[in-house]
Amino acid sequence: MDKRDIFVQIDQMEEQMGTLYAELGEIKQQIIELLEENKRLGIENQQLRKLLKKDAEPMLPILQAAGASVPISMKEPTGEGYDNLARIYHEGFHICNVYYGHLRTEGDCLFCMSFLNK
Repeated sequence: MDKRDIFVQIDQMEEQMGTLYAELGEIKQQIIELLEENKRLGIENQQLRKLLKKDAEPMLPILQAAGASVPISMKEPTGEGYDNLARIYHEGFHICNVYYGHLRTEGDCLFCMSFLNK
């Protein structure tokens, strides 16, 4: 094996590493998008459950009078404004004006924390 063969082999390895690094970046981006979609769908599911529970409450006395077994509905506190933003932040999303709505992938965000501490 002469010097030229070694150089060619190193060059090929470098190209393969570059390709693998690019593929890794694409996979990482897909994972971030899937995590964001999963959180968004979870929040949507939670909101739909609240709406369903709210719509079912007026029917509760009618169903009880008819003798149907009705599960006891638990009242969830209605959070607005600050409480909603705090909940969104604790679920892993940014609430700052810089990255609002994006998934937090690297721990706490100083912008978000300063907003919550106001």
